[in-house]
Amino acid sequence: MTTKYLFIISLFSTFIISCTQEKKETVSVKKQPNIIYILADDMGIGDLGVYGQTKIHTPNLDLLASRGMKFTQHYSGAAVCAPSRSTLMTGQHTGHTPIRGNKQLVEDKEGQVPLPKNSVTIAEILKDAGYTTGMFGKWGLGFGEGDPNNQGFDEFYGYNDQKLAHRYYPPYLNHNQKLDSLKGNDWTHKVTYSPDKIRDHRLQFLEDNKDKPFFAYIPLVLPHAEIISPNDSIFKMYDGKFKETPFTADNKYTSDYGPNIVPHEYAPCDKPLATYASMITRIDAYVGEVIAKIEELGLTENTIIMFASDNGPSPEGGTNPDFFDSNSEFRGYKRDLYEGGIRAPFIAVWPNKIKEGSVTDHVSTFWDVLPTLTEITNTKNPDNIDGISFLPTLLNKDTQKTHDHLYWEFNIRGGRKAIRKGNWKGVWNNINSKGNKKGSFELYDLSKDVGETNNIAKSNPSKVKELKQIMTEARIDSNVFPFK
Repeated sequence: MTTKYLFIISLFSTFIISCTQEKKETVSVKKQPNIIYILADDMGIGDLGVYGQTKIHTPNLDLLASRGMKFTQHYSGAAVCAPSRSTLMTGQHTGHTPIRGNKQLVEDKEGQVPLPKNSVTIAEILKDAGYTTGMFGKWGLGFGEGDPNNQGFDEFYGYNDQKLAHRYYPPYLNHNQKLDSLKGNDWTHKVTYSPDKIRDHRLQFLEDNKDKPFFAYIPLVLPHAEIISPNDSIFKMYDGKFKETPFTADNKYTSDYGPNIVPHEYAPCDKPLATYASMITRIDAYVGEVIAKIEELGLTENTIIMFASDNGPSPEGGTNPDFFDSNSEFRGYKRDLYEGGIRAPFIAVWPNKIKEGSVTDHVSTFWDVLPTLTEITNTKNPDNIDGISFLPTLLNKDTQKTHDHLYWEFNIRGGRKAIRKGNWKGVWNNINSKGNKKGSFELYDLSKDVGETNNIAKSNPSKVKELKQIMTEARIDSNVFPFK
């Protein structure tokens, strides 16, 4: 990475977010705001400085939070990639959204089970309202009917198949319905770092659409394993800072670049701690570039920027979330329905609308984003959503509605469900396990035990019964992602 990206990191606090008088745009009251939604992949809530991180530098995102609102009780849509994105796109939780797990459509071939044609996505709603829509990063919701171009996006550049996204030096990326070859990459040689190519396309999209309302969905691939980074100025910030244990090819699900590569596995890594830290700071630099571009184009005053992560931190591919305290005070990681697997960072900025430096404990989630954006743009919600707009919270209004409960389900590893109702948190594990038909139900009071260390199910049988009943009724069956 060239020195201009370090310039972004080091000078962001004095330039990028500041809305100078010279740059301010005269915005028509009737003009629809531009919307940018940035999604990290497997970033823990504790990976950001504004949420308590001390070992990794995230100056752009920390300052972004200072210019808007930080949410402390925001939840991802699921504990893994594809269903989390499905809840975001459809406004439905995992008991209703079509994609409820990571599942290939055809084993050993590219592409996940596709989002059905009749799904109504954020992109389709905004496109119908006159927005130009672009998606740059990882999709993971299928080819064919599920393809981004068939789900409301005018332009798509990045990874459709999330297994291909396990590699940062693939031979190609998807550009709409074509493949874009990456110079020098052939599964053996690592020349073109795919996130940089994706970066170029999203910045060009902003440039090309500066004169009309746009929706830019930016699901970054980082810091999802594989853990790999260019040997550049950002990596050098951390090289030699930590005591490293190499992640070698002897580990499970690991395959190095070369003639015998298994593309969907992860590469070994000599310095996984420094590499992971650099991936988080690289995310931060990419966010800084987006904001700098918006500032350069004079669009700051009329642009909403949101930032989140799709699930909790992953302990795979050489990562060490415990070392970085990536899940903060919460229990669990990616694939867990404990707070550490689904509690997400969320930052929202909208100059002169959202109060600078504000913090909210409003309980919100991915499936609330769709109704929030429809309220902002005065468009109509689909009939079957589960979300509630959090626009009143963003605007500091006293009209905010709240969820009776939040619900998650995940049919792997014995079957898992979770619910939050008020401060009560229920986690129902091993629902499908043989010889244990009822599974194991855990109950926590998050007002006293946010780390979910004290299971109080036995002493609260009536509450357990109530939550189980709600969880049973909260869903419809899925033939593709069944519970036994």
